[in-house]
Amino acid sequence: MTSNFAIYPSLKGKTVFITGGASGIGADMVRAFVDQGSKVGFIDMDEATSAELCASLSGDVAFEKCDLRDIDQLKSAFAKLAERLGPATVLVNNAARDDRHGWQDVTPEYWDERQATNLRHHFFAIQAVAPGMIEAGGGSIINMGSNSWWEAGGDMPAYTTSKAAVHGLTRTMARDLGGHRIRVNTVVPGWIMTDRQKELWVTEEAIENHRNRQCLKDLIEPVYVARMVVFLASDDAAMCTANNYMVEAGSI
Repeated sequence: MTSNFAIYPSLKGKTVFITGGASGIGADMVRAFVDQGSKVGFIDMDEATSAELCASLSGDVAFEKCDLRDIDQLKSAFAKLAERLGPATVLVNNAARDDRHGWQDVTPEYWDERQATNLRHHFFAIQAVAPGMIEAGGGSIINMGSNSWWEAGGDMPAYTTSKAAVHGLTRTMARDLGGHRIRVNTVVPGWIMTDRQKELWVTEEAIENHRNRQCLKDLIEPVYVARMVVFLASDDAAMCTANNYMVEAGSI
């Protein structure tokens, strides 16, 4: 852990569920919550990488393999994590795939699969976890958005549409759950330098173009998204709900 990052005493001992926690931004979230002394349960398709992450951490962390496109699997995975760690009072809807695709090539089947991969499970994860939060007297739900549609980014219309919808889900669920002291927010990452991005899309030209669009010229590492999520999960953010929290270095 970076020594000058904050520790939030309100997160110690809290149970946190994270989707897509094996790698990328999700793995940094898992590490960040473990550093806070939280009990962390995450789900992912990648069993080997998930096991490696768990083995590298000394805190209270558990993993369940799950294909989030299968809602019954999702509910079952959360139930198993709750048996091991207790009901979650923090949920991070992180899992998504930003695969590029031309609008001319999108079929109805591909469109529906992308919505299942990037959007549908957000709602059903909330539906599965919120009753436990209500019983506990409150909680925090953080949905991961994307700066791609704010920037009018192209070459992935099914992805950007699903991510834009996340913001609508956040707003309405913040209203529906606010009476139970459950906060719902969206974190909006810019172009984050995960291993996946570096392997697939980072080029010298792309980096230079993107730096020119950012107010801050440093590249954004996943840890900074995780730090925003940790803050929103903590009691320090007790009056923060129904809003977007940007981690995009002022990208336009």
